[in-house]
Amino acid sequence: MVVRRPPGRRAQILAVAADRFHRSGYHQVSMTEVAAGVGITAPALYRHFRGKPELLDRAVRLGLDDLAVGLRGARTGEELGAVLAAVAVGHRPLGTLVQRDARLLPPARRAALRRELRADVALMTAVLTVERPELATEDAELLCWSALSACAGLSYQSAAPQPRRAEALLRELVAAVLAVPLDGTDTGPAAGPLRTPVPVPEPAPRARREELLAAAVRLFHQRGFDNVSTDQLGAAVGISGPSVYRHFDSKAQLLAASLVRSRDLLRHEVDGAIAAADGPRAALSAGLDAYVGFALRNGDYLGAMLSETERLPPPDRRAAVEFRRDFLRTWVGLVRQVRPDCDAVAARIRVHALFSLVNDGVRNRPHSARPDLGDCLLRLGRAVSGLS
Repeated sequence: MVVRRPPGRRAQILAVAADRFHRSGYHQVSMTEVAAGVGITAPALYRHFRGKPELLDRAVRLGLDDLAVGLRGARTGEELGAVLAAVAVGHRPLGTLVQRDARLLPPARRAALRRELRADVALMTAVLTVERPELATEDAELLCWSALSACAGLSYQSAAPQPRRAEALLRELVAAVLAVPLDGTDTGPAAGPLRTPVPVPEPAPRARREELLAAAVRLFHQRGFDNVSTDQLGAAVGISGPSVYRHFDSKAQLLAASLVRSRDLLRHEVDGAIAAADGPRAALSAGLDAYVGFALRNGDYLGAMLSETERLPPPDRRAAVEFRRDFLRTWVGLVRQVRPDCDAVAARIRVHALFSLVNDGVRNRPHSARPDLGDCLLRLGRAVSGLS
């Protein structure tokens, strides 16, 4: 007897896998869990996909294929915005899968993914430079990458907003990003220089411990927690692998301590800048300035925070999540005061777009090497936060 598989079963599996990876993180999801979400057995799942890497690869490719098809038909900036918004809403997990989990793919597939994204940006750049011929190619590319990142921010919403409303606001944000001047001729409010961070007293513990914390953030961001050994951590600071255990009981404890250390720096610099400002608009502007400055100096932490929080033990993970919620709540409140037309949903979309484009901007080469990147990110941040 021939057993016929239900139509669209592969698509159903990919949708469940993408959602599980998005919510819990790639490492926390098993094939058995994906199978249960679809209503099939694990052996049946393996008849469709060979393992988790293929599931992740196909889930990412599914969203990127729709993005590429839409962009190939776009002829105006407005149409670009419509495509980006539709894909962000229709494939809501895509942002986290690309920004957080795709680095866990095999090297060849990671390289292919990067080529696909560069091809998408090339399509966008061709459209944008027709509408804005004054733009240098590198400026147009930065604006297009930033528009992609801003839309990817929707992935980090804890609850999905109403689709039509989310699409409308994302189209508005894409239009604002693509209109940002990067040639120094902005006639709007000046972005101003990046503020000097408030000095942070260095902690008393041993210098070697601090070196390990800094090396851990860098290596965990670049390679992933599971791909970094204690020997590599030790070598990064000039000690043997076993010597790491003189300072930390485990690699997990080192990860937790490194993220806490960086989180304290972020809180000190950004919350301090906001608290010292006079009024909501000044506070939002000062917070943006401080956040961009922090991101330029601490891109490894932002990457590790994004990708490795799921690897923390439960108490540390809860503390990290609570910090992010409190941090987000502060910014949402400021945006709503500066933009009274924004309700909580709209403000959250704006704030997530802001964080996403800044976090990507400082880590996305070759644009991350621009000497004027800080000023560019301030201009882009003002556009999506409502300050412009």
